[in-house]
Amino acid sequence: MAHSKNTNELKYYSYDKILAKNCKYSIIFGERSNGKTFGALKIALENYIKSGYKEQSAYIRRFEEDYKGKRGQSLFDGVIASGVLKSLNTEWTGVKYFSSRWYLTKQSIDGHIIMQDKPFMFGFALNTMEHDKSSSYPNITMVVFDEFITRQYYLADEFVLFMNVLSTIIRQRDNVRIFMLGNTVNKYCPYFKEMGLKHISEMNPGDLDCYTYSDSKLTVAVEYSTMGNKKQTKASNPYFAFDNPKLQMITGGAWELDIYPHLPYKYTPKDILFTYFIEFEEALLQCEIISLITEDGIPICFTYIHEKTTPIKNADDIVFSPKYSPLPNHYRDMRRPINNLSTKIASFFRSDQVFYQDNEVGEIVRNYLIWCKNSIGCFKNKREEL
Repeated sequence: MAHSKNTNELKYYSYDKILAKNCKYSIIFGERSNGKTFGALKIALENYIKSGYKEQSAYIRRFEEDYKGKRGQSLFDGVIASGVLKSLNTEWTGVKYFSSRWYLTKQSIDGHIIMQDKPFMFGFALNTMEHDKSSSYPNITMVVFDEFITRQYYLADEFVLFMNVLSTIIRQRDNVRIFMLGNTVNKYCPYFKEMGLKHISEMNPGDLDCYTYSDSKLTVAVEYSTMGNKKQTKASNPYFAFDNPKLQMITGGAWELDIYPHLPYKYTPKDILFTYFIEFEEALLQCEIISLITEDGIPICFTYIHEKTTPIKNADDIVFSPKYSPLPNHYRDMRRPINNLSTKIASFFRSDQVFYQDNEVGEIVRNYLIWCKNSIGCFKNKREEL
C-alpha cells in the first residue's frame, strides 16, 4: 500500500510551558494520544541519565494490573524508539521491566541482555499502597501519576491513598515534582475538588492556570493540553468522525459526555408528585417525580432531573449529598435507602425511569452514583460499573 508523505509533521504536546512554572504539582489533561505520557516518561529517563544515574522516578497507576507484565514492558517502547538514549550518548540501548521496576539494558558482545543493577523507575499502585509503606525511595525526584482521571471507578478515599503513596516516596524531602496526567474523560474528577481546582470547567484547550494555597509553598500548575499547534489535526481523526459527541474527546480534547435520556413528555406543576434534590461537587439539581397520563391514556410515572439555579427554600426538603449532615432529611448514599421514601426514589434509578435536562446534568448524576458505589466498603478494590 502506498503512503503519502506527510509534509506537515505532527507536533505533540510540549512540557516547556508547565515546566517553566516550577510547581510542586503539574496537572496535564487533554485529548488522547497527544504526547502527555510520552513526554513525562522521556523527562524521567533523561533526568536519570543526566544526573549520573542518580535521580529516579515513580510511575503511579490506580491498579497494579495497569502496568504489570506486557503493559510494563511496552511502557517505554515509544520513548526508546524516539532515539532518546542515543541522543544522550549512553551505552544503554533499551529498557527492561521486572517486578514493578524499570531498568536500563544493553546487549553484550555475545548477544546477552545486560540489565543495570538498579532501576530508574519504580511502579506504585494505589490499590496496593499498603505494601510500600515501609520501603524507602530517597532518590526519587519525579512522580508520574498516569490516567488519574477515569470514567469508571475511583477507589474509596482515593485522594488519601494517593497522598499516602506520595508520603511514602517523599518522606522529609522537598525536591520531588509530581506530574498528574489524564484524558478528558470525566470533568467530575474527585481530585479537582480535593485539590481546590475551581476553574477546570472554565478552561479551554491551551490554557494554563496556577494555584497557590495561603502562605504555604504548595503550588499547582494545571494545563489543558493540546498538540504542539492548536490548529493541527491528527491524521487518524477521520476514523472517529461519526456523529457521536463522545468521540470529540478523542479527536479534539473535549470533555467526554454520555448521551442521556431527555424529558419524554411535557408536564405541568400539577403533575409533580414530589420534589427532592441532589448536591454533588458544586452542582445543585432538582429532581421531580412526575405522574401523568399520556395522550394514549397510559398512566406513567418517572423522575426528571434538571439544574436548580436558586437555593433550596424548604428546610425539610429531601437532599442527597456526599456531605455529612445530622438533619433527618439529608441522605448521603442513594444506593442504600434507609426508609420507604428513599427506597421509592432509588427504584426509579433501578428501573431506568430517570430523565435529564441535558447530558451535562446526566453526567453529574452519573458521577454522584459512582461516588455512592465507591462509598460501600465491599467494593473498595473491585472494578465495576453501575
